[in-house]
Amino acid sequence: MQHDEHHKIHRSGWLRAAVLGANDGIVSTASLIVGVAAAEASRGSIMLAGTAGLVAGAMSMAAGEYVSVKSQEDTEAADLKMEADALENDYEGELNELADIYRGRGLDQKLATEVARQLMEHDALGAHARDEIGITAELSARPFQAAFTSAGMFAAGAAIPVVLASVAPLTSILWLIPLIAIVMLGVLGALAAATGGASPLIGASRVCFWGSLAMGLTALVGRLFGVSV
Repeated sequence: MQHDEHHKIHRSGWLRAAVLGANDGIVSTASLIVGVAAAEASRGSIMLAGTAGLVAGAMSMAAGEYVSVKSQEDTEAADLKMEADALENDYEGELNELADIYRGRGLDQKLATEVARQLMEHDALGAHARDEIGITAELSARPFQAAFTSAGMFAAGAAIPVVLASVAPLTSILWLIPLIAIVMLGVLGALAAATGGASPLIGASRVCFWGSLAMGLTALVGRLFGVSV
């Protein structure tokens, strides 16, 4: 029988990094540009702020994602080494431990022991990594993938308000960039939710809410505390 189920969990690693990067790029850069524009700054100052925000934000996303996911990878490697040592020194004890896990999931003792034995004969470390520790190939840490994905998507997202700021009339920046940013955030949120198997409407609405709040508060700060540059 052919199964038509197409699960989404294998996409979670790169999808999280991509969505986080693009959202951050659009929201932070658009907010920065709107805040500076609200202070009645010149186009040159607005472009400087937006471009600097793009470069600094992309590098920050890359460094933050790499350090965070690398720490996860180090923890996974340490746990796998610990498990490999335990398998080498106490194979039967590890077999019983795995069988206990399967008994806890509903198998009777005989079947749980047989399942554990067969899985360990096939790939002992893989069986314990998956069912005891919770490490799978689909969800394992990939630091470079997360870093480059986040940085690239941040830059792509941030480029939208920067390009708009370079061509839009100064008098329209305060309303045009937030409008385009909200539209882009809505599209991105809907696509990300649909890719992950969730509701596009909910995905779009929550990212639009937080994006609007960020740009509104930044514009308020620029208006209240800004000076002409």
